[in-house]
Amino acid sequence: MADLDPAEKLKELASTMASVEAVLDLDAKNTEIAELREQSADPELWNDQDHAQAVTRKLANLESIVNKVGSIRQRLEDAGVLFELAASEEDADARAEADRELESLRADIGELEVRTLLSGPYDEREALVSINAQAGGVDAADWTQMLQRMYLRWAEQHGYPTEIYETSYAEEAGVKSTTFAVKAPYAYGTLRGEHGTHRLVRISPFDNQNRRQTSFAGVDVVPVVEKSDHVEIDESELRIDVYRSSGPGGQGVNTTDSAVRITHTPTGIVVACQNERSQLQNKATAMGMLQAKLLERKRNQEAAELQELRGEGTSSWGTQIRNYVLHPYQSVKDTRTGMETGNTSGVLEGDIDPFLDSEIRWMRSQEKDGRA
Repeated sequence: MADLDPAEKLKELASTMASVEAVLDLDAKNTEIAELREQSADPELWNDQDHAQAVTRKLANLESIVNKVGSIRQRLEDAGVLFELAASEEDADARAEADRELESLRADIGELEVRTLLSGPYDEREALVSINAQAGGVDAADWTQMLQRMYLRWAEQHGYPTEIYETSYAEEAGVKSTTFAVKAPYAYGTLRGEHGTHRLVRISPFDNQNRRQTSFAGVDVVPVVEKSDHVEIDESELRIDVYRSSGPGGQGVNTTDSAVRITHTPTGIVVACQNERSQLQNKATAMGMLQAKLLERKRNQEAAELQELRGEGTSSWGTQIRNYVLHPYQSVKDTRTGMETGNTSGVLEGDIDPFLDSEIRWMRSQEKDGRA
């Protein structure tokens, strides 16, 4: 595209935009928006707060997509006029402004194009993210907390609501495990490529000899279950423990044993919730988390069986997916897509969209080839 004149570049972008619009099916989205607006106007909707919030979030997301498409279409037209004016008046400043807008349009259309790739059965769901410290001792616990902050900052930058369900603090620093929800449409489809082991290399702040330390944390991403999902759980197969919620350094947060930990004995899956005020609320939230993990487990088993029938190898997801090197040089590199940046501080502050976009494209190519 670099060798094309501005008119040709705009024509190519307009063509890409037309393809994006066809996949997004704006007519269907506008119909759904009208239905959701009608639902949101019903005073009885808020009798079920969870359902009401889901309706309003979905409405806001659809309106955002439709408005963004309309805005980009208008900007494409305006950019064409700006290039023509810059050429006719030989205005270098106007041409520079038009070039900047062209690059901005390319980035925004690329972002929308990635959205069209999120077409999996659960991609439009909200996401439940769990992070667990692996090898590396106190550095791994600190790394787990750093990753939690990275994802929460990413969600905050996009205006996505989050809710931390459980955090198990380590004795010296950091956290042993944490689970939180990203309550936005397509959060699961956007984040599911983050599933796997994340490796950190740095000078350990906990080593008095300033030695380099490698530590690992595992990220698990599952879709939030909906009422239409059928996940059978035998209560007799559950071990339910209650305990007192605690904060960093062992300080008590609650004065009652309201936190709940549920172990599903057949699979060994463990979930916990401590953020609600009552034991009953924590148990209900934990059961929802367990359903989500069992649903994802079922989906993975079905995918593995299908691969076996096809005579294919197993998926490599869940292995080491990304390296974060803070010493002796600065680099974050994805082992699957090759995406790399030296802006480590930006990534750890939540600037992970380039990695997410490349993951989504990579996963779609793997799925087309039948390998993921």
